[in-house]
Amino acid sequence: MNNNTFTLINPQNGNLAFKLSSFEGNNNFDHIQRHNYYSLIWVKKGSGKLKADFCEYEFQESTLFSFSPYQPFMLYNTKSISGIVLNFHPEFFCIHKHQHEVACNGVLFNNIYEPPFIFIDEKSSSTFNMLIEQMKTEMQNPALAQYELLVSYLKIFLITASRLKTEHEPKAQHAVSGLKEPFILQNLKDAIERDFKTKHSASDYAKALNISVKTLAKITKTYFNKTLTDVISERIIIEAKRELYLTNKAVKEIAYELGYQDEYYFSRFFKNNTDISPQMYRDTVGFGRDD
Repeated sequence: MNNNTFTLINPQNGNLAFKLSSFEGNNNFDHIQRHNYYSLIWVKKGSGKLKADFCEYEFQESTLFSFSPYQPFMLYNTKSISGIVLNFHPEFFCIHKHQHEVACNGVLFNNIYEPPFIFIDEKSSSTFNMLIEQMKTEMQNPALAQYELLVSYLKIFLITASRLKTEHEPKAQHAVSGLKEPFILQNLKDAIERDFKTKHSASDYAKALNISVKTLAKITKTYFNKTLTDVISERIIIEAKRELYLTNKAVKEIAYELGYQDEYYFSRFFKNNTDISPQMYRDTVGFGRDD
């Protein structure tokens, strides 16, 4: 282990549990990444472009990226980037189970309507640096309750980042509050949240909102930088992943609950969107755990 990388491995299955590392350059991120753990990438210096899911974004220094298990991403056209990476497996810390404590699900992770990154201000930067140093110290000198202490530091990191992102979002909403589109988009979000288990097509939502498919698709692309079909698919996939690694329900049962009568059609849909089968996702991310 070098001085810049600290890793914990789950002794039961050999999976990465928790990893903290620093990076210089883009060698680690210049091709599509798909990991079976959560990734937080803090670019302290440099700039470039991010490709994530179906979208592309430009980024500057002091940016924190957050990616869920098997969410595809890569950084490219980068200039002198350096920073910190935090990786953690759901077996180490499951954001769904601890939602009431941390509230990062739907903010940092699994947010289909916002870019998967935030700008880190000076105050938050100081907090993050302090937490990272404490994590490094703990991983170099393992003692009693190491897991509990690392999870505590990680929780504070996630809460700080989530607060920062929610502080930024109202400003963005306020800036477009006088326009017609955001009102429609809020109705769209509500409709998808209510009906994604039974309505899977763009036309279903256009009909529900009394707007043409073409117009709704254009608005969705403008504000979310992705197609309406992509938005609907991502919401279904988020729910499928949650069921796969939080329950021991059969894949067939999960498919049925999400509106798919044909288990094999659902499995193809899942694999097309994640590059991995539902069963393999469950096997590598874990499910039905009581801790």
